Amino acid sequence: MAERNPNLMSPEAMQTLATGGTGKLLFSEIFTKINNAKVKSKKVEILKENDSPGLRRILKGAFDPKIQWDLPTGQPPYMENEAPAGTEHTILESESNKLWHFVTGGDNTLSKTRKETLFIQILEGLHKDEALLMCHAKDKKLHNVYKGLTPSVVKDAFGWNDDFIDPKKT
Repeated sequence: MAERNPNLMSPEAMQTLATGGTGKLLFSEIFTKINNAKVKSKKVEILKENDSPGLRRILKGAFDPKIQWDLPTGQPPYMENEAPAGTEHTILESESNKLWHFVTGGDNTLSKTRKETLFIQILEGLHKDEALLMCHAKDKKLHNVYKGLTPSVVKDAFGWNDDFIDPKKT
């Protein structure tokens, strides 16, 4: 077998680059795994394995009935980012820390028009699957798109109570 050229990137590094540079799955990929899992315990396990602050923010916004989005329902008029996964787009994990601007009571300094414009800009920077996921989360319809991604599964995975908080941390 030929010796590997030391100037080339390792196969592991190439895989990391292909998954957005972080080595983590996109949220849309995580939710697809949940959709494909057959039993609730496996769905919970997938969420636990991929736990992150961004994932928790998205799921809380999608399932907590007390969180109301200050954006129109439905899919906004945005241009899909056609770049392949892992290239030339932002990821929902990092963009999720901006979502507080778009919930009722979150950022009262922005006009409704400005909020909608900023939301569209975020969507256009995301991979098309994550942008669509974000639209479904905003409309509280993730469970309609990803079978088995339910409030019960989310609460079990993160130890949340019916208020979508961890009672041990309050």
